[in-house]
Parts: sequence; C-alpha cells; structure tokens
Amino acid sequence: MARGERRRRGTPAEGARIAERVVRGGPARRGGAPRGAVGRAALGVVVLSLALGLSGFWLLAWHRARRAVTLHSAPSALPPDSSSPAVAPDLFWGTYRPHVYFGMKTRSPKPLLTGNWASASDTSALPLVSLFFYVVTDGKEVLVPEVGAKGQLKFISGHSSELGDFRFTLMPPTHPGDTAPKYSSYNVFWSSNPGLPLLTEMVKSRLRSWFQHRPPGASPERYLGLPGSLKWEDRGPSGQGQGQGQFLIQQVTLKVPFSVELVFESGSARAGERQALAQLAGSLLTQALESHAEAFRERFEKTFQLKKKGLSSEEQVLGQAALSGLLGGIGYFYGQGLVLADMGVEGSEQKVDPALFPPVPLFTAVPSRSFFPRGFLWDEGFHQLVVQRWDPRLTREALGHWLGLLNADGWIGREQVLGDEARARVPPEFLVQRAAHANPPTLLLPVAHMLEGGDPADFAFLRRAFPRLHAWFSWLYKSQAGPVPLSYRWRGRDPALPTLLNPKTLPSGLDDYPRASHPSASERHLDLRCWVALGARVLVRLAEQLGEAEAAAELGPLAASLEAEESLDELHWAPELGVFADFGNHTKAVQLKPRPPQGLVRVVGRPHPRLQYVDALGYVSLFPMLLRLLDPNSSRLGPLLDVLADSRHLWSPFGLRSLAASSPFYGQRNSEHDPPYWRGAVWLNVNYLALGALYHYGHLEGPHRARAAKLHSELRANVVGNVWRQYQATGFLWEQYSDRDGRGMGCRPFQGWTSLVLLAMAEDY
Repeated sequence: MARGERRRRGTPAEGARIAERVVRGGPARRGGAPRGAVGRAALGVVVLSLALGLSGFWLLAWHRARRAVTLHSAPSALPPDSSSPAVAPDLFWGTYRPHVYFGMKTRSPKPLLTGNWASASDTSALPLVSLFFYVVTDGKEVLVPEVGAKGQLKFISGHSSELGDFRFTLMPPTHPGDTAPKYSSYNVFWSSNPGLPLLTEMVKSRLRSWFQHRPPGASPERYLGLPGSLKWEDRGPSGQGQGQGQFLIQQVTLKVPFSVELVFESGSARAGERQALAQLAGSLLTQALESHAEAFRERFEKTFQLKKKGLSSEEQVLGQAALSGLLGGIGYFYGQGLVLADMGVEGSEQKVDPALFPPVPLFTAVPSRSFFPRGFLWDEGFHQLVVQRWDPRLTREALGHWLGLLNADGWIGREQVLGDEARARVPPEFLVQRAAHANPPTLLLPVAHMLEGGDPADFAFLRRAFPRLHAWFSWLYKSQAGPVPLSYRWRGRDPALPTLLNPKTLPSGLDDYPRASHPSASERHLDLRCWVALGARVLVRLAEQLGEAEAAAELGPLAASLEAEESLDELHWAPELGVFADFGNHTKAVQLKPRPPQGLVRVVGRPHPRLQYVDALGYVSLFPMLLRLLDPNSSRLGPLLDVLADSRHLWSPFGLRSLAASSPFYGQRNSEHDPPYWRGAVWLNVNYLALGALYHYGHLEGPHRARAAKLHSELRANVVGNVWRQYQATGFLWEQYSDRDGRGMGCRPFQGWTSLVLLAMAEDY
C-alpha cells in the first residue's frame, strides 16, 4: 500500500501476543483474585475470541467460494432450449469447432463432431497428400460404417436423439473441374473415443510407413497410413457400452490436384425437403455454392454499402473476408471452467484451491481460430458490433450465452475455457479465472446499438436480459470501487516483481499498458471509470425504456455523477501533463538492466515513487473521448485532439499508437521474455472507438466539429489503407500493426476485433 494509506488493525497474531503477555502476568484485578486465575481466564477469553474469529473467517470464505461457483438465479436471457434442433434447427449444426480447419459440431452438451487433418510427402514432382476425415460421438450415438471395394467407405450411417438418422458419404475424389474419378488409396480406423484432446496423438501413434500408393502405370510410393479394421471385435478391449462414444476415421491418399466432397445428410430435416432434393454433391453442390455466394455478395452490399461509398472491388473483398472470417470463427463450447473465489482481501485467493464452475454452454465468436479459439469477454463485445449488423439474431444468441455465465454475485470470467478440448490448448497459468477480477464491459456496446435500432426482437431480448445485465453491471461498479468516491481500480494487477518493468494489468484488457510503477490500493484507473460511466448510461437508458423504475432510481444518480465533467477533472485531469491520466504510487525512474545471473531486473532510481498522476500518454488518456463522455463544448476535448493528431505522440500513418512515441515506456519490453504488446502497436478495436468518437464530435455543434471531422477522414484512410495493404501482401488480418512500418504483427489470422475494419470502411459506428 502507498505511504499514508496503511491503517493499523488488530490481527490474530497481535491477539496471540496479547494473550502471551496476560499469561506471563500483569496487574492483579481488584477484588484480590489470584494472578494465575486471572491470566487463565483472560487467556480463555482470547482463545475463544480467536476461535470464533477464525471460524467466522472460514465460514465467510466457504460462503464466498460457494457463490463463486454457483450460477445466478435470474431467469435466462434466452428462451428454453434455444440451442436445440427443435427451436433453432438452422443453427444446430455448423462449423462450431473454430480451432480446426473444417470442424463441424452440433450445439449440444454431447455433440456429434467431424474434423479433418492432412499430411503430404514430396517424394516426386507432384506431392502425395493424405486427407483424414473423422467422425466422433461423445455419448450413446451409434455409428455404422459401410465399406466398399479397396477399403473405401461407402458411407457412415448413424443415429442420435437430436439429429435422428444421419449419413456421411465421402464422395470419390475427382480431377478439379471434372467428374472423372481420380485414383486414390484408402485406409480406415475405428475405435472408442479416447477423449477429444487425445485424438491427434492416438492417430499419430498408429501411423505406419509400409503402405503403398499404386496408381496404374506409375511407380508405387510409400505413405504413412492407418492400419485398421471395420470389424467391431477388432477395436480393442474398451469395447462398446463404455459410454465413451466412438471415433471413426477415413484416410484417402492421392496426388494433387484433386477435388473431394464430404456429404452430410440429416434425418432432422423435414421429410418433404429430403424427398424434393437430390444428394447435394457434384454439379448440384457447385450450383448451390455459386448461388449462395451471389446471395452473400448482394446482402453484403445491401448491409454495408461499400460499393456505394466508393470503395474499390479489392477493398470490398477485404470487407467480405473480414466478415466471413469472424462468422466462421463462431464456436459452441460446453464444459466446466476453473474459478478461484474472491476472499474479500486481495492476495488471499492463493490460500484456497480453484473449484469447478457448473457445466455451461457458450456460443461465441473467438479472436483467432489458430491462437485463441475460445471466448474472451472484452473481445466479444467488439465482435458482436460486426455480427449484429449482419445477423442480429446471432448477437442475441451470443449475448444470451455470455450472460448465462453469471455467477451468484454477478461476475463473468474474462476467459472461458470450457471442456477438455479447449483446456488442452490453454497454458496452465490461464486456466483459472479469478472471481475478483473484472474485464471491460464491452457487451454493453452491442446492447447500446440495440437500444438505438428499434428492432422489436432486440427489445424483447433486452427485457429478458435486463436482470442479468443489471446484476453484471452492479457487480462491476461495486467490486472495482476505488479509494475515493467515483473512482475505480482494476483488481488483479501483477505484483511488483523484480523482473517486471511495470506490473501488468491483465483484467483491463490492455495487459502491459503502463500504470503506476508501484501497485497499490490508492490507484485510480481512468479507463475503468470511463467504462463504468458508459455502463451506467446504457443501463439507465435501458431501465427507463423497460419501465424498471427501481433500477433507474438506483443507477440514475451514479450515471449523473459519472457524467459530470467536474468529477472527472478532479480525479483524473493532470494539469502538469495536459491530459487525463491514471493516479497512483508512481515514478518514471524505472528501467530494466542486466544483472547476471538473474538476467534483466528492474532498477528503481530517483525520484522515488509518490502518489501522483501517471505519465503514460496513450490509449488510456483518450478514454473520456473514445467513449464519447465529453460534451462537444468541453475544454478538455481540444487537448485530446492535439495529442491524438501529433505524430510525436499518438498519430502514425497506419493508425493511432497504443502508447505515445514520446513515452519512456514506448516499445519497451516488460521483462526479459515479455516483448511490448500495448506499448506502441496499432490496435483496431481502439482505433475503431477513436473513429466513432471523431465521427460523433464531427457531427455535433461545437468548437471542435470541423477538426474532428477532418481527423476522422484522415484516420479512417490510414487505418483502412494499411489493413488492406497488409491483407494484399500476406492474405491475413493481424492482431496488431506496427506503428513504424504498418506491417502485421502478433498472431494471424486474427479475424476477431480486427474485423472492425469492415465497419470503419462502412463508416458505421
């Protein structure tokens, strides 16, 4: 804690020392009682008090731990069985396994899944490729393979309670653009399901190199193949009836180029449709795909109007790819996460073990299919800004599922690692979610858009969702309260370890963005205050529209107080810096220096840390403008536009830097093994907020109207132009972009919030 903030408080240790002094003797009580008797009586009282205190603490700890892993009691925001084939048949089966190239899955706790792998050998001019198509069941579903000549599967039939009868057919491979079959070698393998995380290793361990591909008139080539049988008794000792489900894989090996189709036919489709349609394969499939592609392009232009706005055909392709990649990354997850309860005192959570959250489903987009194929709370609000323009129903589904994750206190974990398959891909240090830690409430951004849209279906959803939205926001502003009224502090900053230049604040979403150099309970975080102000504004407006008078009366004064610029100025305007800023125990005199054998360690010089505004000009400094909390006539808007437009600070030819080039933290590593992340790179989500804010102030009467409009036009050109150039050069959307040369950085493909480039092109904020 910062100097001057520590308060003396009695502790059990002090109580023990008091008891010890009494036992050793002291002044006798009046009345002449023996000193030893007095000591024993006093000791008994103290021990009893300690026992009651400790039992009370553990009772409270048990209560907190239970609430942390208890689902909230409010009614669901979604109708009953909203994911079932009876309620939403068109959404029941889809590409809901974002971490694989083409993985299909049902929206079910025990789903039917499909997926594929590929391997290649370059022993000749044309590579020999093996494709592995597999089907997995996770319950009592039945798979029945039908095999033809040469080991080729004719089809795999099966049955599940949700899909009814179904059939998979791997069509014979052909030459591209031709119907003539192409010579192929086949292998099959059938087993009990060992568990999704183990499938890959199971297949790898069984591959053998003795198989030969023998096309007529060509030399044979060896390839790695699966030895197996489709006889049930050959599947191994686990046998049927173990409740594990089944795993059946078909390997097809052939020379490139080729075309191959896998046909799925479900009995859950209406009988009339099945009778009217021939098998969707070959030329019929080609025609259907072309028809869908044309319908997509027409709907895309109608929705986003990029052509009408004068964007080139290449830029339109970028926008279509951004939307398609985001939609293709939507996944369905089911399972239990790990939660560490909030014990009420920071740091005490290390004294308890994490517990399993109840099994829950989650229908969500993901930031990156290859690197981050799971749900991230603050990313999802940005994702849904794009999705809801295309299909509001999908956004209602996603928001309803996220609100279904509320615990009894109103907390939602910021990363959702649900199920064994998801858990196998996540480093252990990120598996456990801490129930004291928040995340920016970006889900309120699409909620605000719903309030503006006037869609009756959206309004009906918000009516059902309101109790959960209210509980979530109430938890946020109460649990993250700061040291003085109307201040807020992110819980969960890293401790000041000797290897860290500036302890990270992962709950903020901005990770290594510089905060106060010495973490303390005295900190006031500007971005969090702005998020709470936005949340209060949205919730009050929603409560008023729904007629929720009690909630409006509760949150109305909070919203009004947070909207007052005088309060914002008092807590966060730094006159010496000329911008808004965090406040805390801080010094700029910190740096990493080599110190063998430890490596790089943090060295703190002079001036020593003191309570002051944090000099870290960057995204955080802009938040009152980014979230449109400032009046267009505000005297603070001009200085923010100044630093935004200054190339010495935030402006770059590729978008706004996350941290000013003038900052001592700009481009600096946070540790020997931790490169800069939010310390200069250009991020699309915050640049989108900036574009929206500039567009907003550029359309309101005020002294900065013309300048804001001009900056919007220039920033939009920089951001869109650079994302397009990098997409042309690499074929990817990237996690972040260099402020020095514009190149894509971080992971790719990153078609999460970088897909906001589409809304920037459409000028839809």
